[in-house]
Amino acid sequence: MAPVTKEQLVELLNKDLGLEYTACVQYTQHQAVLSGAMYQSIQKELIIHAQEELAHATILADQIDYLGGVPTVEMPVPQISPENVTMLEQDLVGENDAIARYSARVKQAEELDLYHLAQQLRGILAIEQEHAMDLEQALGK
Repeated sequence: MAPVTKEQLVELLNKDLGLEYTACVQYTQHQAVLSGAMYQSIQKELIIHAQEELAHATILADQIDYLGGVPTVEMPVPQISPENVTMLEQDLVGENDAIARYSARVKQAEELDLYHLAQQLRGILAIEQEHAMDLEQALGK
């Protein structure tokens, strides 16, 4: 992975921010439409996931501002499905993508000696990994 500039890192963090917005909306929609008694416990988890994704967005927005950037308000379109399993799989794909992105962001921040940012990103990464574990468990993986 080639080193990035601070400006490039801010751009990447803004893409991450948009994806956090998407995750928050997607989780909110999914928890509302999941149906069946077997999904009640994961429904409750998805509400927590949505709240945690919003917290991640807040952290990222603050860090982007601190680094001299302007936090985005744009976001990719959330994925939806009428199928319970498909919704959970969509959420898991998003979490696995977030894990890969935040692993890279930690390294990029450290390369720029932005250790405060790296520490914030590690916290986000740990929660994204917990989300993936919750979803894998719900999907029986």
